[in-house]
Amino acid sequence: MNGQPLTGQAPDATVAPLRLGTRRSALAMAQSGMVAREVTRLTGRAVELVEITTYGDTSREALAQIGGTGVFVSALRDALLEGRIDFAVHSLKDLPTAAAEGLVLAAVPQREDSRDALVAREGLELGELVEKLAGAGRPARIGTGSPRRMAQLNAWARANGAQLETVAIRGNVDTRIGFVTSGELDAVVLATAGLNRLGRAAEITGHLDPELMVPAPGQGALAVECTAGNTALTAALSALDHAPTRVAVAAERALLGALEAGCSAPVAALADWEHRSELRLEGVVGTVDGATLLKMSAHGPIVLDETAEQQAAALGRALAARLLDAGAAALMGERAR
Repeated sequence: MNGQPLTGQAPDATVAPLRLGTRRSALAMAQSGMVAREVTRLTGRAVELVEITTYGDTSREALAQIGGTGVFVSALRDALLEGRIDFAVHSLKDLPTAAAEGLVLAAVPQREDSRDALVAREGLELGELVEKLAGAGRPARIGTGSPRRMAQLNAWARANGAQLETVAIRGNVDTRIGFVTSGELDAVVLATAGLNRLGRAAEITGHLDPELMVPAPGQGALAVECTAGNTALTAALSALDHAPTRVAVAAERALLGALEAGCSAPVAALADWEHRSELRLEGVVGTVDGATLLKMSAHGPIVLDETAEQQAAALGRALAARLLDAGAAALMGERAR
């Protein structure tokens, strides 16, 4: 699902449209529009977007202060359970790891680019930006709302003797990039997938590869959710599912869940397929100042059958146990319960 125009059967005007719940942000609308077009192509039914405001959209507090976990999801789930919408699309990294009673994850479409991206002044990459500003006698000021990103940027700066200051920000993509164009910040870090889906990939000045910045669990993936009782819609939506993506994010989310960490904790995880038969999972836990960064990996064979998600989740829990044994709990601050 790359946002390209889709062709297929025209919507049947005699059948009521499916109601797709979405957040109001430009990115959420773009993602939901992609899914809506694909559902129409597959089913022949029109899909209308129902805009829903979530607590995370209205609160001006930092995500770490309001808890992060579920703040962009709860209102959509309420609308599903109350019958106001038929299905919902979420950024999978926003989805709590605990299952929601009465709801089912009908599809996890193929993942977009999972990397983080830098949008910096003068088209500079991270190393170039830091070096140029060091020559001017000041640190590079880089904005992000993510403790995970802060932890890894600060750890990179410590390891390389780089002058870098992370600045906590909130807001949509326009707002965040606006901090750079206005000169208030030297760069911001955003998800590559979001910029791609918004048609703004040209504004990326450098990708932060996983060697420097491991992404959030589920980053770049979408979650399509509906009620468990709507078996016909669940079956139809399952055609959007991409098994390798679903299994990979199951490992990442199992690690996050076993750490009892929310999406605002400085935790990163990325599962990659090796030869389509083995999954390699990397997990990172650190302190926001970058003084301590635990990075571990695990790998194991995965058979893509009906037990694949359970196999992947076991891999995630095993890696989480190793991170906890190494002291991860003390690095995350208050853990989710």
